[in-house]
Amino acid sequence: MTQAVLPGDPPIEISLRRSARARRVSLRVSGLDGRVTLSMPKGMDAVAALAFAEEKSDWIRQHLAKQLQPVDVAIGETVPLHGTDLTVVAAPVRRAQLGEDTLLVPAQPGMAAARIKAFLKLAARDDLTRACAKYTARLGREFGRITLRDTRSRWGSCTAAGDLMFSWRLVMAPPDVLDYVAAHEVAHLAELNHSPAYWAVVGRICPGYRAPRQWLRQNGQHLHRYRFGD
Repeated sequence: MTQAVLPGDPPIEISLRRSARARRVSLRVSGLDGRVTLSMPKGMDAVAALAFAEEKSDWIRQHLAKQLQPVDVAIGETVPLHGTDLTVVAAPVRRAQLGEDTLLVPAQPGMAAARIKAFLKLAARDDLTRACAKYTARLGREFGRITLRDTRSRWGSCTAAGDLMFSWRLVMAPPDVLDYVAAHEVAHLAELNHSPAYWAVVGRICPGYRAPRQWLRQNGQHLHRYRFGD
């Protein structure tokens, strides 16, 4: 993937992605971090693809302007999973399930948001359980219960008894972000503080944690844009 800049005020950075599966040029503005991605057929000239992006510059800027506006999750909208925006599509299914760049839900609009939320929470529990098991194995400790909540003030916590709490919205972020938060809380099993000794534990069990930590600081608020009707 290469980078290009779309001129204007302000300039917009665009990621160019060549795909053997792409049949035409397409643009996507991430609902998480505002990243603009231009996908194009493998043999297409980059200059021609950028010309397409310039033609769509008004559309791109309109989407970027909406970044912090609330999104009511519904059929036809997009919702992120593991850092990738999925379009919610009605389909002949019994429960929410993954499609190709889509999240398929039963054709019952009034229940779509609740079903998508349940799907995301289940995925979050699976991902966080695996991540915590990985890091406790590295640490040589055991955790207690894992609880999921929809918290705005913190992404996770650890009790003196070893129980862990996480925001289920972490499943919407890129995988290394959820992974880092799991490591962050597991490290509290050894150091129930944020001392240098604690951060040394984080660095030992999760090298490279600084980049996902920074992503969460810069983009975490976007995860709270999505509303599920409750």
